[in-house]
Amino acid sequence: MLLALKKRMIYNKRMITDSHMHTKIFSTDGRQTPEELIDSAKKLGIANVAITEHYDMDYPHKDESFIFDLKEYGRTFPKWKEYSVSTGGPGLLMGIEIGWQPHLNARINETVNSLPFDSVVLSNHIFRGSDIYYSKECALIPRESRNKEYIATLARMCSELDNYDILAHYDYINRYVEDPSSSVFYDDCPNEFDALFEILISKQKALEINTSSINKQILKGSSYVMPDPKIIGRYISMGGKLFTIGSDAHDADRIGQHFAKTISYLKSLGVNEVFYFKDRKPVSDPEFLRLS
Repeated sequence: MLLALKKRMIYNKRMITDSHMHTKIFSTDGRQTPEELIDSAKKLGIANVAITEHYDMDYPHKDESFIFDLKEYGRTFPKWKEYSVSTGGPGLLMGIEIGWQPHLNARINETVNSLPFDSVVLSNHIFRGSDIYYSKECALIPRESRNKEYIATLARMCSELDNYDILAHYDYINRYVEDPSSSVFYDDCPNEFDALFEILISKQKALEINTSSINKQILKGSSYVMPDPKIIGRYISMGGKLFTIGSDAHDADRIGQHFAKTISYLKSLGVNEVFYFKDRKPVSDPEFLRLS
């Protein structure tokens, strides 16, 4: 792991905030302790990290539970902050990644209001009744239809809820489709993307660029590693300004993964700022413009 960290220590100064990651303490699929997360982020020079533990109510796969004791999270998080401060680590932001299903809106609001989160990441892992990670049906649906249905679902989700800050991994629908020629393309569903972007922009919510999705495309040998430039371009042309970058790291050697190439790519498409959230408000990351 140390070799991997050294390869990614490209900058002598601080790196931008990583706005999406998990620990094994409160996320069922997490594989890193908070101390490992903090120590790795410190070595990489990451200025801040948002710990966004998974909270998926009514998860359909009964052998797993993606909820946790919210009160215990509130009691425990300050201890993690103390550790980070005492070791010269990054600033810690308390977040949650909350999973949407159509019947959960009221319970999601109640959950989000239960703690003073810095950042609320809204995601949709469930497609036709199954987590996309487990779905056997997903890869059998033609790409255009699959993308259209999923982006329309995200638009509905973002429209029905207000109590969130960031839309997570809009391309999650493609993550476990092993076809290397597949990706999420704007031209597959332009009306659905426009509806989604109109909602995000009007509500001043952020669009996440998730580097775990980029990493998965690399592992597949895909020709489409980075997000479709038409998606980024259309969001900007409609007035979208709020971007976040998150590694979605579940283990320490993926924190900040592919941030350098992602930053360069976004800048090439006309992105001038990325943000993170503190006290539920967007903060322009001062490191973004300095890095190339």
